[in-house]
Amino acid sequence: EVQLVESGGGLVQPGGSLRLSCAASGFTFGTSDMSWVRQAPGKGPEWVSDINSGGGITYYADSVKGRFTISRDNAKNPLYLQMNSLHPADTAVYYCVTEGWVYWGKGTLVTVSS
Repeated sequence: EVQLVESGGGLVQPGGSLRLSCAASGFTFGTSDMSWVRQAPGKGPEWVSDINSGGGITYYADSVKGRFTISRDNAKNPLYLQMNSLHPADTAVYYCVTEGWVYWGKGTLVTVSS
């Protein structure tokens, strides 16, 4: 059974930082491209970032480019999202998603507010 468990969300002030983690199991993590997707209250899912299976190729939405960094540790199976210079517009539930958006975690809520 594929399991994706996100953690690291919380309340942070504008300009602050958070690091999200995703513990993955039940599939061959090291051969799967992975993504972070977020969903703000009342809005549809928004793609945030992709990382290829080896970790050497990354992509970012324009809205987070230069502020967020996706990474992975294929030896231990976590996926990460380092988020810096957070804005209120980054408030959303953040999901760890497998290649092709087939499997999703339950998400972790990030709230950026003063």
